[in-house]
Amino acid sequence: MLVCGIGMGTTHASDNVLLILADDLGWADLGCYGNPWFETPHLDRLASQGVQFTQAYSAAPICSASRASLLTGKSTARLGFEFVTKDRAGYQPVVTPLRAPPFTLDLPLREVTVAECLRDAGYETAFFGKWHLNRHHERYLGWSPTHGPAKQGFQVAEEDFGCHPYSYYSDHAKRGWVEIPDGEFPVDSMTRRAIGFLKKPHAGPFFLMVSHFYVHTPVHTRVKWLYDRCLAKIPEDHPRREALANYGAMVATLDHHVGELLAALDSSGHAGSTLVVFTSDNGGHPEYAGNAPLRGSKWNLYEGGIRVPLLARWPGKTPPGETSAAMVSGTDLFPTFAEVGKASPPGDLDGQSVVPVFVDPETLIQPKPVVWHFPYYHPEKRFAKVPRAIGIDDGYTSQTRPHSVMRSGSWKLMHFYEDGRDELYHLPTDLSEQTERSQSDPAMAKQLRTDLDHVLKLRGARMPVPHPDWQSPSQ
Repeated sequence: MLVCGIGMGTTHASDNVLLILADDLGWADLGCYGNPWFETPHLDRLASQGVQFTQAYSAAPICSASRASLLTGKSTARLGFEFVTKDRAGYQPVVTPLRAPPFTLDLPLREVTVAECLRDAGYETAFFGKWHLNRHHERYLGWSPTHGPAKQGFQVAEEDFGCHPYSYYSDHAKRGWVEIPDGEFPVDSMTRRAIGFLKKPHAGPFFLMVSHFYVHTPVHTRVKWLYDRCLAKIPEDHPRREALANYGAMVATLDHHVGELLAALDSSGHAGSTLVVFTSDNGGHPEYAGNAPLRGSKWNLYEGGIRVPLLARWPGKTPPGETSAAMVSGTDLFPTFAEVGKASPPGDLDGQSVVPVFVDPETLIQPKPVVWHFPYYHPEKRFAKVPRAIGIDDGYTSQTRPHSVMRSGSWKLMHFYEDGRDELYHLPTDLSEQTERSQSDPAMAKQLRTDLDHVLKLRGARMPVPHPDWQSPSQ
């Protein structure tokens, strides 16, 4: 049965689509986004060959939720998939004033994914790397035989940690330096699998999703020349210098493997007919990425948790070396890829195609309401012991409490559920979200709050409720 029809009236050819997704890569981690320490020549080159977006957003501040929204084109509020998947059903173990909704364990099979849509439009679909959209099967991040990529529209799907620390870190004996010449990197088997797919014959267009485990924790490298090179770039008085050297090595390793993939695309003869999109699933980890000048990090909805790098190269269509300030969300990729593939996506998506912006970066499109919904707490196991304040590049994980956000034009409203508090920020003049303006601009705050409540209700968002075991300190 077709789940996604063939589109009519589009003027674009059915080009290939290569989506490269990084894990926990921060907005400011790449050289092309101004990072002074981390070397990313391949991604910088990709930026120079296409369009670099300065206001691109993930659909969620955390892995599973963001990936579910990207694949379905639906917001976390509509999906009811707002947190990370677990190995079993239940609630968060933390006792807090509110209780978050129960865990969502699997991306429901009834949801139409972009892979299913393009497959039914005649594409060959393939997935390599991190899935994280089903309950852990047999091991951490293990693919489910009932809800893995092969059940969500990917005709080719191969499970592999590659050379990420996930593949060796549990064995302390394997954490030492590997013997490798200066300038070389360990072979990444996951990248090799993706390259193998690129190089084989294709009867028609393909959609290839390469979902890297880099730069997710454990943050570690076994390549000494790379560690030393990164360490030398970081100021000696930086309090997290050694951690950042390991992190910089991971960023450089990610860049290297992206470079290998792009080189294989070139040698395959498909580069000229392939839209390449690179982005991250959420903002950076606060102990490594830092995310300055953005406030916050992965796990919360300040800009550091959701603003991400986004690069798009489409030969003959995207102008090279351009920058776009258009606001783009992870939910926009499904309808975008559907337009590229001349396919008709389902009508209940929260995203919209940004093909016009890819072609002309100065194009202004009327955005749908951009809403983020995170009704959970983080961290789950030591919530009361971490700092409450969420700052800028402070190097630690803070308390994240249930909240939702609406971005409308220049304005951003944040609503916190424990105390009903709203925060309002004007991003063009306050990128770091330091000046709260709900009192100075009450009309704007009221309007955005009304709009946020309306959208969340319309999408059937799951809400936190009073925790049955909570006792306030005054009791």
